[in-house]
Amino acid sequence: MKNRVQKFLTAEERQTIETTVKEAEASTSGEIVVMAVGESSNYPEASIAASGAIALLLAIVVALLLRNENMWIFLALFAGFFIVSHEVVKRIAVLKRLFVNHREMVEEVEDAAISAFCRHKVHETKDRTGILIYISLFEHQVHVLADTGIDALVDRAVWQELIDTITQGIHDGRQCESICAAVKRCGTLLQERFPRKPEDRNELNDAMIIG
Repeated sequence: MKNRVQKFLTAEERQTIETTVKEAEASTSGEIVVMAVGESSNYPEASIAASGAIALLLAIVVALLLRNENMWIFLALFAGFFIVSHEVVKRIAVLKRLFVNHREMVEEVEDAAISAFCRHKVHETKDRTGILIYISLFEHQVHVLADTGIDALVDRAVWQELIDTITQGIHDGRQCESICAAVKRCGTLLQERFPRKPEDRNELNDAMIIG
């Protein structure tokens, strides 16, 4: 799945995002983390359903072409096509995506974002000012999580604006530009409420995380 992220953002673009994070944090004690993953879940049930549907269709077509009504041959065809289809589904995301409902994707992305928020210690900054921008490519979704220190001072509509900015940017093929714009906006929000103090230090790595 890292390959999917690497295609989504070049090494140069990831470096641009890291530089933007550093610049955004220069005037604040807050921390901004950008993370992109290929998918937030393996969706095993969807993989099986997609593989089964493709295998069943192919087995029926081949059986009709062969004019063979032997059930054992049909099952053998189905089993063979299922194995091949399963490998194809793993490589072509759109096939699996057809068998995952929107609600499940929303829940999986939210759960994965919360897990990443904790795993990468975004919740452990001194003033509870960490912000995670989480991008999940398979689901075409963005999730923004802010720690209690900054979240309590910012209207939820602002976080949604950041999500919309990135989502629209990705749709328009301007993913790097839109992510940087969201990072700069986070920096402004943090600077207004948590300006940098002499004793402040960089608590989290500025490099973009590839999941």
